Amino acid sequence: MQLKITLLIICVVSDQPDVLFLLHDLARMLRLDADRRAGCHGLTRAQWVILFWLDRQPGLSQKELAEILEVEPITVARLIDRLEEHGMVERRADPGDRRVWRLHLLAPARPVLDALMEERASLVAHTTMGLDGKTIAIVGAALARMKVNVVAGLRERERQLMPQETA
Repeated sequence: MQLKITLLIICVVSDQPDVLFLLHDLARMLRLDADRRAGCHGLTRAQWVILFWLDRQPGLSQKELAEILEVEPITVARLIDRLEEHGMVERRADPGDRRVWRLHLLAPARPVLDALMEERASLVAHTTMGLDGKTIAIVGAALARMKVNVVAGLRERERQLMPQETA
């Protein structure tokens, strides 16, 4: 019933779909699906994302990974602890800075990551079902542009809220 009410509210406001509602709902549903898919492999979505990034960029520091994921470094540390317990990730000291840990995938992560990449491909295929390649490219470009716009707006508002320097 709640879904019908939400759709009714969207339709009352305009006869066109509300892009913000659709983006929010789609992102929420994708997170739910990804949570379920990761759970089938004994992981959380956050752990899946960490494995993905470490496969893409081996040797990231915990701090760099936290910045990419937009979470606190302690959150990454706890997630890495769990992945380390499963033998999937190891911390290696940074040769240039003994305070920094570099993160690397271990062999047991590979089959899980491969399975998760198949899950990702399935999720993309299901999400884009019925859309041709040109439409998918247009949607991707539009979403990337929207992200740039939102980031620029956030930065501008931050700049406006910063205390003005006195001359």
